[in-house]
Amino acid sequence: MPSLLGPFVRCRLGAPLLVLWLVLAGFTCTGSEHTATATLPAAFSDLLPHFLVEPEDEYIVKNKPVTLTCRSTPATQIYFKCNGEWVHQDDHLIERTVDPATALPVMQVTIEITRQQVEKIFGLDEYWCQCVAWSTTGTQKSQKAYIRIAYLRKNFEEEPQGKEVALDQEVLLRCHPPEGVPQAEVEWQRNEDVIDPASDPNFFITADHNLIIKKARLADTGNYTCVAKNIVARRKSTSATVLIYVNGGWSTWTTWSSCSAVCGRGWQKRSRSCTNPTPLNGGTSCEGQNIQKSACVATCPVDGGWSEWSKWSACGADCSMWRSRECTQPSPGTGGKDCQGLDLQSLNCTSEQCPQSEKHTATDVALYVGMVAVALCLTLLLIVVVLVYRRKKEGLDADVADSSILTTGFQPMGIKPSKPENSHLLTIQPDLTTTTTSYQGTLRSRHDTTGKFSMTNGPLLDPLPNGSHTLHNGKLNPDPADFVSRLSTQSYFKTLPRDVANTSYGTFNFLGGRLTIPNTGISLLIPPEAIPRGKIYEIYLTVQRKEDLRLPLAGCQTLLSPVVSCGPPGVVLSRPVILSMDHCSDACLDNWAIRLKKQNYEGAWEDVLLMGEELVSEPYYCQLEAETCRLFSEQLGTFALVGESLHMGAAKRLRLVLFSDAYCSTLEYNIRVYCMDDTQDVFKEVMQMERQLGGRLIDEPHVLLFKDSYHNLRLSIHDMPQAHWRSKLLAGYQEIPFYHIWNGSQRYLHCTFTLERLSLSTCELTCQLCVWQVEGEGQSFSLDFNIFLLMDNNATALAGPSAFQIPYLIRQKICSSLDAPCPNGADWRMLAQRLKLERHMSFFASKASPTSVILDLWEAQHFHSGNINQLATVMADIGKQEAMIFLVSDGEC
Repeated sequence: MPSLLGPFVRCRLGAPLLVLWLVLAGFTCTGSEHTATATLPAAFSDLLPHFLVEPEDEYIVKNKPVTLTCRSTPATQIYFKCNGEWVHQDDHLIERTVDPATALPVMQVTIEITRQQVEKIFGLDEYWCQCVAWSTTGTQKSQKAYIRIAYLRKNFEEEPQGKEVALDQEVLLRCHPPEGVPQAEVEWQRNEDVIDPASDPNFFITADHNLIIKKARLADTGNYTCVAKNIVARRKSTSATVLIYVNGGWSTWTTWSSCSAVCGRGWQKRSRSCTNPTPLNGGTSCEGQNIQKSACVATCPVDGGWSEWSKWSACGADCSMWRSRECTQPSPGTGGKDCQGLDLQSLNCTSEQCPQSEKHTATDVALYVGMVAVALCLTLLLIVVVLVYRRKKEGLDADVADSSILTTGFQPMGIKPSKPENSHLLTIQPDLTTTTTSYQGTLRSRHDTTGKFSMTNGPLLDPLPNGSHTLHNGKLNPDPADFVSRLSTQSYFKTLPRDVANTSYGTFNFLGGRLTIPNTGISLLIPPEAIPRGKIYEIYLTVQRKEDLRLPLAGCQTLLSPVVSCGPPGVVLSRPVILSMDHCSDACLDNWAIRLKKQNYEGAWEDVLLMGEELVSEPYYCQLEAETCRLFSEQLGTFALVGESLHMGAAKRLRLVLFSDAYCSTLEYNIRVYCMDDTQDVFKEVMQMERQLGGRLIDEPHVLLFKDSYHNLRLSIHDMPQAHWRSKLLAGYQEIPFYHIWNGSQRYLHCTFTLERLSLSTCELTCQLCVWQVEGEGQSFSLDFNIFLLMDNNATALAGPSAFQIPYLIRQKICSSLDAPCPNGADWRMLAQRLKLERHMSFFASKASPTSVILDLWEAQHFHSGNINQLATVMADIGKQEAMIFLVSDGEC
């Protein structure tokens, strides 16, 4: 300590300028606060002190005191001040040294701060200390050091929760550590091992301490613990079990097995297993079939056959001639037998051509005469047989069409026709259902054979009246309903749907024609000469309804087109017809394996064509356009396009259509969003159904590309005016499962959003519909639309509160307020004037409650268009406090 230069002087706290003056004057202030001692070395009398070490922030752990250190040069004195008060001199530990580099004096002071000192002001302000150093030139203050009591509470504010997630999905585990000072650091453990995001980038710890597993792996299954720690303690949360499950996936199909038949029609099959991947940890098994069968035709062995003998050769010098034949009719193949017998034949010459022969003898002449006689006899016999055959043939109708292709129906009878020149058309009923029974037959020519065929049990239409047909643009005169009705009356077709709107038919001859089903994109073109001359066919075209479908789909297969029937099946065509129908694929054969399926006579479906591998020699050929498929077919029947996605780039075109209630007379209002295949026939069916429901189209249809990504379709409504509308859905969105859309057995699906008006006077809705494929690569978009609600003017009977704009309780209060006369005229008379009903004053005055009659008339005039707020404004203008009752809610009324 330096020597004192003067007497002790009393000084008070909080006067640093006085203290500095006293120090410079050579005085020492004594008391309960501190003592300052000063010397005046001439070497640094003109330097301000600067700090070599300043006090740092400290934390008191449990009851251990903390030490604060301060060092300054050059300094005559140095002391601490805590929370604005000087620390007593006795609590300082002062050391004096000399800096060897500069020869300047260095002073260092340390103090200890206890928990009790900090707790005295706990909750009022933070405890801080500051160092003050003096020199002969002036003073300097150090930075403030804050002393805090460290702690860490036991309970986590939020602990991680266990989850079950699919493979490759993102996992979020939340953790909010306990409150503590200093703030706790967080680390994550899996099965007691610390997770290091730097070494495993699949893990990520957010700034708010949550753990994210970017893509769940099987190895990520385990118990996860959130660990919080600071200088006081270390806390562990409860463990959260994360289970990573794997949904099963199909392996690739094996190659097709060999055909079951050695010769002719048979079956072959292929299989796959649910091992790509195998379901694990409760994952779902694969949906679909693991075995697939297909019809096949094995090439039959062909036995060889001899061709015709060649002509005899000229007679040779050895009096012999020869001829030959070849085994080429047909040539042996596929293991067939060779021809049996000789391929070369020789014969002795008997003519004069033989150089060694002599003149014919009498025996030779007799031989030739006998041969001529035999030939004459055979000729006469042949003539007799032909005459007998022609006579017997006269009793049969020569114009009956060949019935070789009829497999069921009728048998000819020996009854002669009454009028051969009269023409009746014998038709076959169209196969409008998907039953397993099919009819294969032909149509007779334009001659009457009603006497030859039994019409009682055969699956044929009755002859049309008057024995004739009139064609108008390829259509029959009768109503289409009559056609379906006639079909359904037959015992064979009791299950026919009476769906006239989706059926077209007509009678055609060799000139051809066209059948079209309106608003479906489906048509059948019958080219000229496709129907043989002399034949007239009654042909139909129909779309199968979804409830009649029996189309088996396996694995990733999906229906890409409507199921279309044209027939009758089995008719003879001279050239292919063209069947046009919509499809909903992206028309990229690199993404799809698209097959044309046809229903056979037994009702089973079989593949008849793989798109892109057509052969011109086959009876079917397809041209795939952007939205339409053109099928060239030499056979009529029931067809459909089925696609199997080759990878996740394949996409179906979906059409999203929005409908709402055409009229709204209640607080509830429904918006229906249809998700359907982008084909015209499904859109037509939905439009017909919505007409029956009384719906109206509120926006143009939108096309969505739905990808084969196994992710669902999510729909949600946003941006509704909260002051007038609210949603009645418990969840924020609705989802349509992926397989319901991709399978295609349901041609359209829909979600209904039920909204609620907060007032009957609300007649406009503005909102946004968001549609996207969850976590997939599919298209997503938002639809903004405005709806102006139409009140239902067609309701024939309304009972109760829904029949009135003014709630009953409000009506009673208005009547009690305005019925009583008021001197200034603020009664029912002013209400009638404001509502422009003063011409009926005398009528209102004659009633017991004039106000009630006025309100009745207002209700009658404004039920569908009235605004109850306008009536409330009129009440306010009259000066009645009852205007406020219009603000109550409908529930209170």
